[in-house]
Amino acid sequence: MRRWPAQVSGAGYGLQDLTYREHGATRGSLLTGYHHVDRHTLLGLGRPAFEQATDTLCHWDMHRRAGLTVIASSPSARPGSVVDLSLGWPWLARHAPCLVVYTVEDPNRRGFAYGTLRGHPESGEESFLIEHTPNGEVWLSIRAFSRPAGLLPFLGGPLTRKIQKLVTERYIAALQGDR
Repeated sequence: MRRWPAQVSGAGYGLQDLTYREHGATRGSLLTGYHHVDRHTLLGLGRPAFEQATDTLCHWDMHRRAGLTVIASSPSARPGSVVDLSLGWPWLARHAPCLVVYTVEDPNRRGFAYGTLRGHPESGEESFLIEHTPNGEVWLSIRAFSRPAGLLPFLGGPLTRKIQKLVTERYIAALQGDR
């Protein structure tokens, strides 16, 4: 099985190692020149639903429940954490190393964003934010901008987008399972 000891150690990685320049851009308007994901989904109602969803998200369990293999430098997402995500059989899996670029840790809003590191098939950033609204609803927002990081992902354009859509749907289902 392929291992990524340098990536998951977190040592020596910083924003300068990301494969795109617009660090933290998922906080605002999504950038032109990239493919976008912008999904908002109701997860449930009440404080317990919010706490459960944010725990599942921030401890990488959403990714695991979505069928990804997760190797992370820390048990929870925090700025500077490095995570290597892979999908598929170990001998055929495509690795996607990422660096957590920011977190949101407000009383009613929690989440994080990670950006792509060298070796990821895409170049860009993805954010996951869970919000507990004043009326008690719990919402998930997944926002991303990305473009192919090499020839193979570029040539696989439509397939790459289908995989991204499938994984996004799996993320949503993983958190909806907490209801």
